[in-house]
Amino acid sequence: MTSQDSTISRAARRDEAWPAVVDIYDTTLRDGSQLEGISLTVDDKLRIAREIDRLGVAYIEGGWPGANPKDDEFFRRARSELDLSTSQFVAFGSTRRAKGKVDSDQTLANLVGAGTDVVCIVGKCWDYHVTEALNTTLEEGVAMVADSVEYLVAEGKRVLFDAEHFFDGYRRNPEFSLRVVEAAAMAGAECVVLCDTNGGSLPPDIESAVRDVAGHVDCSVGIHLHNDTGCGIANALAAVRAGATQVQGTINGYGERVGNCDLVPIIANLELKMGVAALPEGRVELLTSVAHNIADMVNFTVDAQQPYVGTSAFAHKAGLHTSALNRRPDAYEHVAPDAVGNGTRVLVSEMAGRASLEMKAAEIGVEIEPDKLTEVIETLKSLEHSGYHFEAADASFELLLRGAAGWVQSFFELESFRVSMDHRSGSGARAWNHVTVDVDTEATVKLRVDGERRVAVGEGNGPVNALDAAVRGALNGIYPALDAVVLTDFKVRVLDTEKGTGAVTRVLLESSDGRRTWSTIGVSENIIEASWQALIDSLVYAMLTAEAS
Repeated sequence: MTSQDSTISRAARRDEAWPAVVDIYDTTLRDGSQLEGISLTVDDKLRIAREIDRLGVAYIEGGWPGANPKDDEFFRRARSELDLSTSQFVAFGSTRRAKGKVDSDQTLANLVGAGTDVVCIVGKCWDYHVTEALNTTLEEGVAMVADSVEYLVAEGKRVLFDAEHFFDGYRRNPEFSLRVVEAAAMAGAECVVLCDTNGGSLPPDIESAVRDVAGHVDCSVGIHLHNDTGCGIANALAAVRAGATQVQGTINGYGERVGNCDLVPIIANLELKMGVAALPEGRVELLTSVAHNIADMVNFTVDAQQPYVGTSAFAHKAGLHTSALNRRPDAYEHVAPDAVGNGTRVLVSEMAGRASLEMKAAEIGVEIEPDKLTEVIETLKSLEHSGYHFEAADASFELLLRGAAGWVQSFFELESFRVSMDHRSGSGARAWNHVTVDVDTEATVKLRVDGERRVAVGEGNGPVNALDAAVRGALNGIYPALDAVVLTDFKVRVLDTEKGTGAVTRVLLESSDGRRTWSTIGVSENIIEASWQALIDSLVYAMLTAEAS
């Protein structure tokens, strides 16, 4: 069996001791939003919920009704605006208060009023928390859980019980922790979810405890994990091996501290490695797009090395790897990338061999003679030695490769460019010794287009902005594709810091036309020259690809 075969036939791979189906419970909208830097609007939550539903998880937890005005508005709007096709919408809350009554408890009333068929409540399973945090008896701690579950079931709700701090409690006082989950099960909870709230457990602890609970209660068992030891994914798989049939987590592992367990690789591992159905048939290939779309919605960047869905997950750089990959795609890929909606990428660097360049040339539709390919390899190694980094500049490398194949840039010919700055006292933003300054930048570009000399002046808030304006001015009306091109990122790195202000600098530009994004590079001891190289590569690439489309 090759690695690519791991993407076929769930039943053929499933160990009979494992569940055939696991319900995925997504808590990105509540637990995930507790990550530092994430602040979701109600519209954000609605969009994210629709995206998670598209993936096809069993449950989407919306938040805690009554906790804040935002969640109240979200649950109110969800009734009319959130039309879920696959997932069950869940309201989250807690048990009744210590020594309180269920019929007068506001949290339980809010859960009933949220309008969801399914609710999930959290209760203490660590005796230390019951006696010290709740300041009540262990008997009352058990009663709080049983009473709350029974009340919600009587109100017509399907109830899931999150056993908070279960694993810490189970290590200290297993008899009490088991009493709590047993009380929830007997009161009518569909699933008792064992929570590693502090995130400190390891896979053997998880597997042993889940197996014990699964043999003790007469309902399904789930798992809720945090990633404080870096074992969140491994712990989830260990729990499933022990009989857990529900896994709670977040997309991309968002969550408090270091995050919750990441549902993306968990789903992929269950489906593609363990033969366990975690999503409706055919949905696992949506993992990459969903992970990236939700990252955009929360204004985060997906980790390039995130398993299965990161941009580097199936990226190959070493010449030995790509040489084998060119002959047998399964030689260095543990699953077929398209099984999760991703794709193979060949990175080009000084480590590249002939096979890498052949694959890259084929990818962009360029034919290169063998002797020219050898020249490209040597040029590539020389340029990378001087500071270029082509794996981060896909568009610049494509232009280099096309040039080796005989293509000549004919859009324009540069005669010269000049950049000047006026630095004067004024009303600028920076004050130094109580004197404010203004800096104006002006660039003049002289180009030839089809033999016609064109001169243009551009002004900007810096040399790159001014040069960009000047080039566009000189090419005005000739190449409409440039109208949509915008600079989206600009990075500068000093390569040899020991030379101080005389050091070589590397400039990386990222550009977009609204449909796609590309990167270009420039290297020089002069930062303006390096910026010019990267800028012109970006504009030329935009014109070239627009011409080809």
